[in-house]
Amino acid sequence: MGEYALPSSFDRLIHQPSRLSIVAVLAGCESADFVYLQAATELTQGTLSKHLRKLEQAGYVALEKSFKGNYPNTSISLTDDGRKAFREYRRQFGRFARLVDSDGD
Repeated sequence: MGEYALPSSFDRLIHQPSRLSIVAVLAGCESADFVYLQAATELTQGTLSKHLRKLEQAGYVALEKSFKGNYPNTSISLTDDGRKAFREYRRQFGRFARLVDSDGD
């Protein structure tokens, strides 16, 4: 069996497990509010905020702050760049997985 290293071309920002879960949830919807995203990813408020900040700085997510009634609400969505980066990440990961799987054949 061969030894494998993750491809150096993987988007390290997305590959980090917490950010990968955030991006994967957002890829399946138009947008999600902070509370839903926190529940879906099982991250603490602080951890989710930290990772959203990194993804926002990279241009992968957009945050929109508003109010629902008297309560603040933050809605998060993948940007076009974020969707493109996630598609590319999945493509590269799929290629890597097929390479590893074919080693046993």
